Amino acid sequence: DPCWNFHCKRGKVCHVDKQGKPHCVCQDPAACPSTKDYERVCGTDNKTYDGTCQLFGTKCQLEGTKMGRQLHLDYMGSCKYIPPCTDYEVDQFPLRMRDWLKNVLMQYYERDLNTSGILTEKQRSKVKKIYQNEKRLMAGDHTVELLLHDFEKNYHMYVYPVHWQFHQLDQHPVDRLLIHSELAPLRASLVPMEHCITRFFQECDGDHNKLIALKEWCHCFGIKE
Repeated sequence: DPCWNFHCKRGKVCHVDKQGKPHCVCQDPAACPSTKDYERVCGTDNKTYDGTCQLFGTKCQLEGTKMGRQLHLDYMGSCKYIPPCTDYEVDQFPLRMRDWLKNVLMQYYERDLNTSGILTEKQRSKVKKIYQNEKRLMAGDHTVELLLHDFEKNYHMYVYPVHWQFHQLDQHPVDRLLIHSELAPLRASLVPMEHCITRFFQECDGDHNKLIALKEWCHCFGIKE
């Protein structure tokens, strides 16, 4: 099969032409496999799609148009009302986000103790120090005052998780800059729970060039130069 191991970007599928050569064509959204309710996604056009296959197939068919350029995955789940993010909320957002990233790494570390290979050796040694000191704050919803106090007192605990998340996202390509599609996996899963994340990322882009550099990312999270 000429299409075996022939890679097409999202929204396209491999098709063999009359000469028997493989090339990529737009996925027909109507031909996408059926999905469950929980697999629905919301596009930036505020329309609910029956999964990412249908969304990216639609985007491909709109290629070259303004609508095609503007259509992206907004968040996981059916479209719903997302309340606007207030100035106060966006100011508090980094506190919760830093704590959440730290907790994600801690969970990875615990799983890695049983099933090694989740973290690299370097990551494991970094997170081990955080893990051993983590008995100060038990998991749960903490007040803004407590999170701020902990960040100021245990600043070094929060630096690595912020750097780690940036490099986890910076994959296509690895260039120390985050573009919309690299931010999408994190954004799309958090928007329904954290309605300030879109505004937070917009404001992280200090020079408004639609790219978030490592320096801008760290500045957003209150990490010193």
